[in-house]
Amino acid sequence: MKQILFLLFISFGTWCSAQQYQIVSCGFYNLENLFDTLDTPNVSDTEFSPNGTRKWTPDRYREKLANLARVISEMGTELTPDGPVFLGVAEVENRSVLEDLVREPAIAARNYQIVHYDSPDFRGIDVAFLYQPSYFTVIGSQPVNMALTNADSGRVVTRDLLHVHGSLAGQEMHILINHWPSRRGGEKATRPMRNAAAARNQAISDSIQLMNPDAGILVMGDLNDDPVNPSVTRHIKGKSTKESVKPGEFFNAWTALYKKGIGTLAYRDAWSLFDQILVSESLLSKQEDRFFLQGSHFQPILPDPTHGPLSGLSVPYI
Repeated sequence: MKQILFLLFISFGTWCSAQQYQIVSCGFYNLENLFDTLDTPNVSDTEFSPNGTRKWTPDRYREKLANLARVISEMGTELTPDGPVFLGVAEVENRSVLEDLVREPAIAARNYQIVHYDSPDFRGIDVAFLYQPSYFTVIGSQPVNMALTNADSGRVVTRDLLHVHGSLAGQEMHILINHWPSRRGGEKATRPMRNAAAARNQAISDSIQLMNPDAGILVMGDLNDDPVNPSVTRHIKGKSTKESVKPGEFFNAWTALYKKGIGTLAYRDAWSLFDQILVSESLLSKQEDRFFLQGSHFQPILPDPTHGPLSGLSVPYI
């Protein structure tokens, strides 16, 4: 399997007045096994230790942090100098590695705050949320256990969904950050678990919109499915064009890229695009004094031996 690190980000704009137009960006970044160097008891992380198979030393860990922070520091800066106002992330071991990341000199001045909960995943990897408090206010957050079962009706232990409820310059926002069950064991055999994970997101979205139809909702993460799979198109109602999105549905900008053959990982010479951001219908229409979707961007970053982006390398936005 060939993999690349990548990030996705979207930009929102709003007319603050007849003369002023404000743009903010936010995104999702798969941090690809951001582990510390400690061998944690009762967690399968021995490979990420100095004596483990990955020879994961403090120097390699610090290099990875610096590389990730550099990429985040450059993300979206052609649109706004402050970069992402919030960022969903996946494949982090614990809160400590996130604290180390946001202290990196490249992004320390942004004062990113952290929302993180430990999940029951056997490898100890979680999803999390980083945000700049000068733009985004967290009202509440909670981990949502997926409560999934496999084909034999056995309980599946996987990453929790993270639901963050907040305010972006006074506009109600809900961000659902995901890392769905993998295809290990076969795509068809594991498909029901991802369908169920998608349905859980849709149920949360439906509940939010019953309370406030105008609330902005973003579903993001490593879905382990492509934009055209039933989990995304049917169970979470992800549509490929803005014009086709109805209330209660989502726009998925990555469908068009996938259909062009663009992906984020390759297996047996076939590309997949598993990491996505879906935008609710309430964030698509241009309204005065409300943020609306302006554009979506995809940036692949080639990995180096420390499992981080190569220093100084970026691929132009597509």
